[in-house]
Amino acid sequence: MKRKIMIPILLILSVILLSIFAFEKSYAQNLTWGSSGAEVTELQNRLTRWGYYDGPISGTYGPQTYEAVRLFQQRNGLTVDGIVGPQTRSALGMPSQVTAPTTPVSRGVSRSDDVHLLARTIHAESKGEPYEGQVAVGAVILNRIRSADFPNTLAGVVYQPCAFEPVKRGTINEAPNDSAYRAARDALNGWDPTGGALYFWNPATATSRWIWTRTITLRIGRHVFGN
Repeated sequence: MKRKIMIPILLILSVILLSIFAFEKSYAQNLTWGSSGAEVTELQNRLTRWGYYDGPISGTYGPQTYEAVRLFQQRNGLTVDGIVGPQTRSALGMPSQVTAPTTPVSRGVSRSDDVHLLARTIHAESKGEPYEGQVAVGAVILNRIRSADFPNTLAGVVYQPCAFEPVKRGTINEAPNDSAYRAARDALNGWDPTGGALYFWNPATATSRWIWTRTITLRIGRHVFGN
């Protein structure tokens, strides 16, 4: 008798747990600095239509998107934090549930549009450098993704505040050339001329005192690399 009673109870509990799990998988993630994907593209399109955003529709949540979201929040009586959470989503008319996360959850590059972002960063940081130096710049960026000391997505690393000067200057949005694309693919395929370096800089133009506390391991072209 007890066994007959236990079976329906277990079935009910299973349904409840499956429902909770399905809800968690479909609940929309917050969009914030470093997020990327279709939802960020939709966010940028909406902000553009309403006059808050005039940057590129890149699908990557960078500084321009961040400032546009903050302005939208300020003018609509929302918490001004630059995070597109449930309340900001509602105000934007964006769905609160999605069927997939908006950013990769593992450390690495997992989207085809990330190849374009890596190529843009390589182009902005190292155009005119030897080809090996371009691959080395890409390798440093990928090494940061794998390091626990940095964000765990490509967009998070590239758009980390004050990490790369081209983001601040806007040259990150320039179209990359063929060399930058090839360098991005070579870096993604595992070529790391730096041997695991996490930093690079131009000694002739670097103004940060902190960067000179890093240990230089090699030089390629005008850049030095180290940890």
